[in-house]
Amino acid sequence: MKIGIIGTGYVGLVSGVCFAENGNSVICMDVDEKKIDRLKKGDPVIYEPGLEELLQKNLAEQRVEFTSSLKDVVQKSDVIFLCLPTPPFEDGSVDLTHVLDAAGKMAKYINGYKVIVSKSTVPVGTCGKLKKLIALKTKNKFDVVSNPEFLKEGAAVPDFMSPDRVVVGTKSKKAATIMRELYSSFMRVSERFILMDERSSELTKYAANSMLALRISFMNELANLSGIVKADINMIRKGIGSDSRIGSSFLFPGVGYGGSCFPKDVKGLLNTSADFGYDFKILKAIDQINNRQKLILAEKILKHYKNNIKGKTFTLWGLSYKPRTDDLREAPALTIIQKLTECGAKINAFDPVASENFKMMYGKKFKGVKVYKDNYSALKNSDGLILVTEWNEFRLLDIKRMKKLMKKLVVFDGRNIYDAKFMRKNGFKYYGIGF
Repeated sequence: MKIGIIGTGYVGLVSGVCFAENGNSVICMDVDEKKIDRLKKGDPVIYEPGLEELLQKNLAEQRVEFTSSLKDVVQKSDVIFLCLPTPPFEDGSVDLTHVLDAAGKMAKYINGYKVIVSKSTVPVGTCGKLKKLIALKTKNKFDVVSNPEFLKEGAAVPDFMSPDRVVVGTKSKKAATIMRELYSSFMRVSERFILMDERSSELTKYAANSMLALRISFMNELANLSGIVKADINMIRKGIGSDSRIGSSFLFPGVGYGGSCFPKDVKGLLNTSADFGYDFKILKAIDQINNRQKLILAEKILKHYKNNIKGKTFTLWGLSYKPRTDDLREAPALTIIQKLTECGAKINAFDPVASENFKMMYGKKFKGVKVYKDNYSALKNSDGLILVTEWNEFRLLDIKRMKKLMKKLVVFDGRNIYDAKFMRKNGFKYYGIGF
């Protein structure tokens, strides 16, 4: 099948390369010509495990190409995916400028029946807006379909190649048949194609991420309570996670969620609810809980040092909002760094892949932060280790080396990856989430 991708960001690039991997002819378009040049050379620009190898393979086999020409991507494709950013405004509403602008411009190039797929996360009713906009500028037949993405950063390639489900929203039988055929090669073992109307599909994406944000927020609240009543949140997690009605996913307490999806989608669904006159109270609570949770480690640090950390140096491991990605959007580490530096502390930071992004994006803002090339070098003369992102390389500690490097043997574990008894037995003061 001939597939067009408009927008080569995270979703667009992963989608394009994975469609090509399954034998489709894919043309990806972006207005950023520097990015297009890098992609043509096999440089994926973003960090995502497995993506670079697939990109280079499909470039070599000429199944994927890159262009800055909107006309080319529209006229050479049967199915066109809109994979464009939908950032939030300050009030939480969604900025559809990029999506609507691209749809309006592409309409004049439509040269036959096209399936136009809304892949971005968009408010309920967006497909209807796209239909009206495009219909004003073309006499050719087309269908607009909702097909939200459910890719986890750090596991996007396997998620796309073997999806839990593929949600497609359309009332067009023709478009539904084409979309089912397109995804059939990704579902050879079991059928996971879920067909519904456009509005239900649009709302499904918001609902899924908000439900996961709810689980995370509930566990963070439960962990905070456990610390007060002297219960063990890790045991509680195992106790409730073994209930088949609950399951064990997304039950790990921590320093709050971040990234491009959960914060934006919770706010987006809140805004949609308000637009339709509904007060979605639990979503408001989720957002408030998460904002507060991002400060919990900073509060523990301040309490330990009796609210005086001026001139102290802390080591922070993990800048990205989660492992296996270099994404810093809404990362809890940023909130922690801001609070500690405002109180006069210095930060020695390390992240396996996000360090360069941090220096480029926040180097000037956070002048009290020094980024190191490895995690143990960052520990020298440290008044405490702050674990924010649970990268695998942080899990097993060289205790002897830490004791030689650190000024104060204190660990603030934002993901509960270390055993509290073990750390205390080895002479460390240990603070976790719920401890």
